Amino acid sequence: MAVTESAVAPVGREPERADAGHEGILRRQAARESAARTYARALPIVPVRARGLTVEGADGRRYLDCLSGAGTLALGHNHPVVLEAIRKVLDSGAPLHVLDLATPVKDAFTTELFRTLPPGLADRARVQFCGPAGTDAVEAAFKLVRAATGRTGMLAFTGAYHGMTAGALEASGGAYDVRVARLPYPQDYRCPFGIGGERGAELAARWTESVLDDAKSGVPLPAGMILEPVQGEGGVVPAPDGWLRRMREITAARSIPLIADEVQTGVGRTGRFWAVEHSGVVPDVMVMSKAIGGSLPLAVVVYRDDLDVWQPGAHAGTFRGNQLAMAAGTATLAHVRENGLAERAETLGARILARLRVLTEHFACVGDVRGRGLMIGIEMVSPDAPPPIDATGPRPPAPSLANAVQRECLRRGLIVELGGRHAGVVRLLPPLTITDEQTDAVLDRLTDAIAAVASAAETRGPVARMPERAADPGRLPGG
Repeated sequence: MAVTESAVAPVGREPERADAGHEGILRRQAARESAARTYARALPIVPVRARGLTVEGADGRRYLDCLSGAGTLALGHNHPVVLEAIRKVLDSGAPLHVLDLATPVKDAFTTELFRTLPPGLADRARVQFCGPAGTDAVEAAFKLVRAATGRTGMLAFTGAYHGMTAGALEASGGAYDVRVARLPYPQDYRCPFGIGGERGAELAARWTESVLDDAKSGVPLPAGMILEPVQGEGGVVPAPDGWLRRMREITAARSIPLIADEVQTGVGRTGRFWAVEHSGVVPDVMVMSKAIGGSLPLAVVVYRDDLDVWQPGAHAGTFRGNQLAMAAGTATLAHVRENGLAERAETLGARILARLRVLTEHFACVGDVRGRGLMIGIEMVSPDAPPPIDATGPRPPAPSLANAVQRECLRRGLIVELGGRHAGVVRLLPPLTITDEQTDAVLDRLTDAIAAVASAAETRGPVARMPERAADPGRLPGG
């Protein structure tokens, strides 16, 4: 079993000759690194090799990685086309750091990026290379629409996550600032209006209209609206397509730029190359990062040319010219497009959802299974809590059970993420290259983990077994 952080708590400074193995590395991390670290606490492993879906730790254990760098690794770890693209740049002697100068590598990336953009945006788009993280792209997008409109306020949604810098935090669900007006984000399972479905989405849209059109709402006409087509950190909550179209209509009618945050949903993750394509919406601005860098740091803002009012130097970033990331990104974008991996994600995601939804019939602690493409969430709830008054609403979230599922998954060689408003959602973000055999192995291990956690709680029936189980669950298919 992997060593927990409590087992490697620092007991004082260690000499440099200390153990260089698994436990020694974890011990030194706990002694030296910030208390703000997160993944290292829940996943006390030391990766030393990786390929595709599989990761090998310093202790010799191998894992199926359904975290994928929080969605960064669209093609999994060390995909051959990505490695080849990086080596080609290194072997060419090309500069690796060029600020915003034009290079063949950048030109190839921009050409491939524009080839993938939603129709209606690509033919009149501009791209801004900013800092290397998604939060940098969000900040640049805010700055862009404020300059273009002359207004300052922003519209954002409950449950949102847009990054960790000041402006991005203001627009995220866990923070509050008077410059950002928070609007209800529709969902079926925990509908803010208690009804879900099309009616709940319609009420959310009407709320937005009322806030904008009521002179006494306290919300002046904003500089822009930012939304996620699927809320990731918010618990894998897909926006209803009809509601997203209403947001486009509402913002267009009032000359409010619509910003789509595609940092986690982009590059085929949800079953379309860009998640807004499910609804046919063409935003005014798109922020992108994670997968577009092919596993390396890269972030961009793509927007309508009439918003391009910046003066030279109005927005910059020292590392906006990362040539290795652009080469890796070009290879990733092209591979996803040429091999139909977005369509594959849609088909495989539907299959995964269908199999996981069976769990809600067998385990009272599994409240909801939802997602889009290969962006999947399983919400854990408290089975012993009394049902809602009307006996139809959801039970309270159970972050302790979600944590327990994550631990049990790790024991079985499966890496998963947590999220949601109350950190009660187990999240799957496998690479788009995951095979059918690997998918079965992931589902087998996840089901066993949930069954182990549910064994200590009230269940609706006997433990369910997923069909077509792998003969040897300890074997890593394709590894």
